[in-house]
Amino acid sequence: MPKMKTHRGAAKRFKKTKTGKVKRMRAYKSHILTKKTAKRKRRLRKSTLISSSDMKRVQKLLP
Repeated sequence: MPKMKTHRGAAKRFKKTKTGKVKRMRAYKSHILTKKTAKRKRRLRKSTLISSSDMKRVQKLLP
């Protein structure tokens, strides 16, 4: 049986934590930033964990 391959697009977007959870960066931080408040843009800088409903799909992409 051949080796499992990592989905390279997913590998660039997600990082696994030590406990096995998956981190991601938030969306909506690339353009049209003038109308967004400073508070909102500050929150978008921080990373967050993926939702439990997406966990199974993402873990398939990152063996």
